Amino acid sequence: MPEQIHSMSEPNAHLQSLRAQIEKLEVLCHRPPDPAVLARFDDETENLIKSLLGPTHPQMEAYKYAKLGEAAEMVNLPEGAQEESVQDLPQKSIQQRRQVLEGCLAELRSMKETEPKR
Repeated sequence: MPEQIHSMSEPNAHLQSLRAQIEKLEVLCHRPPDPAVLARFDDETENLIKSLLGPTHPQMEAYKYAKLGEAAEMVNLPEGAQEESVQDLPQKSIQQRRQVLEGCLAELRSMKETEPKR
């Protein structure tokens, strides 16, 4: 059973926060990787995932592996399905980060839909 979303009082704001991170990642994937910028992005993203889903949620672990480009199986992204341009590690890890964030977004949407109406 998934953990409860922390601070569920504003689910739309949570969804928007995740969308904003995905948009930031889109910008990052179109420039040469800057380790300092990626580190700041990762800190923001990890804090966001922790606050929305909890520090022990499987998406948190998946994100940590995605930073290393080692989350293909966790995000259901087999090697053969990756775009050719994503075969280098920095781009591969960015794609995997995106997949984890998309997974978080889908999970929050699902939780929002199944939440009892107040």
